[in-house]
Amino acid sequence: MLKSDKSHHPLLTANSAQLNDADEGGLNLGQVGAALRRRALLIAGATSLVATAGVLKAETDPPIYQGSFEILTKPVTGESKAIANVPQTIGDTDAIAAPETTEQTKTTIAVLQSRGVLEPVIKKLQTKYPEIEYDYVIDNLVIEPKEQNILEVQYIDPDQQLVTDLLNTIKNAYLEYSLAERRNDVEQAIKFVEKQRKPLEQRVQDWQERLRTIRQKNNLVEPEQKAQEVSTHVATLTQQQLENRVMLEQMRAQYQDLQKELLQQTGASASNSLLSDNARYQKILDQLQQTDAEIAKRGSIFTGQEEGMVRLSEQRDTMISMLEGERARVNRDFQSRIRELEARDFAITEKIDNLNGYLRALAAVSRDYDNIQRELKIATEGLSQFTAKQQALQIEYAQRLQPWKLLDPQLTKVDDPDAISDSAKRNLLLGGMLGLLMGVGAALVVDKLSNVFYTSKELKETIGLPLLGVVPLRKEIALSTNAGNTSGGLQQATRASFFEVFRSLYTNILLLGSDTPIRSLVISSAGQGDGKSTVAVHLALAAAAMGHRVLLVDANLRSPNLHQRVGLMNIQGLTDVISSDLDWSNVIERSPIEDNLYVLSAGPIPPDSIRLLASQKMQDLMQDLHSSFDLVIYDTPPLVGFADATLLAANTNGMVLVAGLGKLKRTVFQQALEELQISGTPILGLVANKSRDAALASYTYYQQYYRQSMSVERVGDDDDTDDTNHSAPTSSSVRKVKG
Repeated sequence: MLKSDKSHHPLLTANSAQLNDADEGGLNLGQVGAALRRRALLIAGATSLVATAGVLKAETDPPIYQGSFEILTKPVTGESKAIANVPQTIGDTDAIAAPETTEQTKTTIAVLQSRGVLEPVIKKLQTKYPEIEYDYVIDNLVIEPKEQNILEVQYIDPDQQLVTDLLNTIKNAYLEYSLAERRNDVEQAIKFVEKQRKPLEQRVQDWQERLRTIRQKNNLVEPEQKAQEVSTHVATLTQQQLENRVMLEQMRAQYQDLQKELLQQTGASASNSLLSDNARYQKILDQLQQTDAEIAKRGSIFTGQEEGMVRLSEQRDTMISMLEGERARVNRDFQSRIRELEARDFAITEKIDNLNGYLRALAAVSRDYDNIQRELKIATEGLSQFTAKQQALQIEYAQRLQPWKLLDPQLTKVDDPDAISDSAKRNLLLGGMLGLLMGVGAALVVDKLSNVFYTSKELKETIGLPLLGVVPLRKEIALSTNAGNTSGGLQQATRASFFEVFRSLYTNILLLGSDTPIRSLVISSAGQGDGKSTVAVHLALAAAAMGHRVLLVDANLRSPNLHQRVGLMNIQGLTDVISSDLDWSNVIERSPIEDNLYVLSAGPIPPDSIRLLASQKMQDLMQDLHSSFDLVIYDTPPLVGFADATLLAANTNGMVLVAGLGKLKRTVFQQALEELQISGTPILGLVANKSRDAALASYTYYQQYYRQSMSVERVGDDDDTDDTNHSAPTSSSVRKVKG
């Protein structure tokens, strides 16, 4: 007998705890957004109700009087322009023209609403209105920024005369406050400038004295100019030294050549250009050669003792002596010239070293000089600025400049009682915001209390079991196609995209059985209406279309309906095979929809389905079917309240749970998981059915993908008695659609 492997997914042992944790952990941002979209009508209703109540309240309230005036906090008057032309004043042109920042405006409003400013106003008015206090005034006083550098002061009260008197008094108080603040600012600025100016004067004098000392000590006016002169001199000497050394090397090379020439025999022909270029040496050498020629000529006739021969020999000796002397003179001359060049090189080098040393010393002096100049410049500029600031502030203090200006000469304008519509508008806005907040809160509470899975992501994260596939809601696809295009191609893409989901589902199931092939499985759900029968039929069709021999068994002996979905009659079925000696091969029928799909209908409804499904004969039958088909799919009743699916799953490779999104309650699913955990039933994974999120995305993708010819087989989509998200196929409606 085939036994299922009960260790497919260890996560099953912890899924109940995860489900409880998810219920207690609240909603994440994605879930909040989805919940608000689902409860949009509730939010709109709450917003409308509260806003309407606010408007009605405003219309029934007694008349309210409102007075207001505007103040320009940075006016540009003729007097201010005159002072602005004086540099370094507080009210300079840039300061007058620059708008206040948001933070500055908030600070100004906070000061104007403070007790220090309003208490004197309240004391003046208490003689006429003894009941008013600071808290009463501040509750009805509104100060808001209206435009750039403009503040609007409003006061609301049922007493019209109080509004007028209060705003008049506040206006005067604010103008006096602005003038006092400006005069106080100028006084403090003058004191600060005077305090800072004296140290700056002393600093300027100190740095000027140090500058004079360094000039006298080093006998210079500008170190930079002196350094430039010395550097130019060093460059000139360096160039002269280079030229001198070139000449020295040339002279030494010529001297070496001369020494080689001097080693030759006296009287030999001069090969060195230095001796050959010497006219005197060359003249003596020519005479010597002539004498040698005469001696040779005369010696062929006379002997050496002959008088002429003796005279020629003496003459030759004299010339050789003169030649030697000339050679020695040339050698001495070269040595003298070499020593002269060497002495000049040494002198130039010494001068360059002395000048470089002076430059190094001058660099330190120049650095000190620059530091003194920089500090003197900074101190002088600071002194000039503070001097100008002091003069400008004294001019500004002498003026009675009004910093703020009242824009409305009539001081106060009291609204007519009919202006209560402003209160209605305000109540409408506040009521709408409050109603929106209440509606959002109510929507989240209602959605939380509904305790239903709405998205496949929520289901996967909460349960912790593998999600094998997500089946889109066919009605959602139908809406999208009808809204855009109702052509035959789009309808083909719709059916193709829906059927392709089950091809992918079957592929994922096959991948689960990498070690032990999955040959049989049970399709079930936690409760009614989740679409398990629809998933079973389409999964069987997808497997058959992929070339596998598939048997679809209607094991829902309590309420069989698979035969209607595949267009067959339920005359004989599973009940007859188990309760009688009928051979199952004579009872199964080939589906008219797909050649590789076989169907074993339920047959007559037995009085006790559990008794039949738990029998040994049923187990033997499942063993035979497991070995005879590539895949056997059992459609069973729901898990909660029935044991049929659990009994059958024990003799298969596992169970696939179908969860109907938007319908399946968490508590029901938790109960089903707990029952499976107790029984040890292996779960292959989950299938999320009726997904609205996946519907449009799936259709869009496959509408673009299926451009070539294809065939799609149509089957029905109704599940159980209340599953209406798919259309049920019949034998008359089954046809092939060509792309």
